[in-house]
Amino acid sequence: MVLLPEHPTQILPLVNGDHLTRAEFERRYAAMPHIKKAELIEGVVYMPAALRYRQHGQPHSDIVGWLFTYAAATPGVEAADNPTVRLDLDNDPQPDALLRIGEAGGGQSRISEDDYIEGAPELIVEIAASSAACDLHEKKNAYRRNSVREYIVWQVADRQISWFRLEAGTYKLISPDNDGIINSAVFPGLALDVESLLSHDRLAVIETVRNCFGSEAHQAFIARLAQR
Repeated sequence: MVLLPEHPTQILPLVNGDHLTRAEFERRYAAMPHIKKAELIEGVVYMPAALRYRQHGQPHSDIVGWLFTYAAATPGVEAADNPTVRLDLDNDPQPDALLRIGEAGGGQSRISEDDYIEGAPELIVEIAASSAACDLHEKKNAYRRNSVREYIVWQVADRQISWFRLEAGTYKLISPDNDGIINSAVFPGLALDVESLLSHDRLAVIETVRNCFGSEAHQAFIARLAQR
């Protein structure tokens, strides 16, 4: 009997629009290290085009700086830039940025043995070109269904920040207060000067959140996380 040489099973490439299981999506993604961002949203593969500087790169940097400033002053809270999140069997998004409460503090997500976030981070931020983007439709529904408690979408072309808060299973759009500030209900002390962010006034954005550090609400939140 002649034995034929064994051939390894071919791993097909990721293709935008393919319908895949989460396991197959992750298998193909891992086999394509040159691909820097791909997502599975409601069972469909999304692979963004090359990212432009003003439409994505600069806003992304501004958001990451804001969240990292808060996390640095809030033990028990972790910020992340562009991680894959295993939400459920049909959704493996790669949010632009997020904040999560660590497991020791009673957060609703965890870090898996193979170093992925599993479950819903408390806050997710996405940079979108406009209101027509997946971020405000399919992805928003997936985040809501999996109990992401606060969801922010910066619609760059529309010059708009949409901050959603999960209430009774529905996302409620939150408006700025009389000073143009939105305050997180999940992360006390996380304040956003909306107009300064839209204008890329980074010093004003950072100063607004820094002014909340040491407040009674922020300190009580830190103490609460430490007692878990």
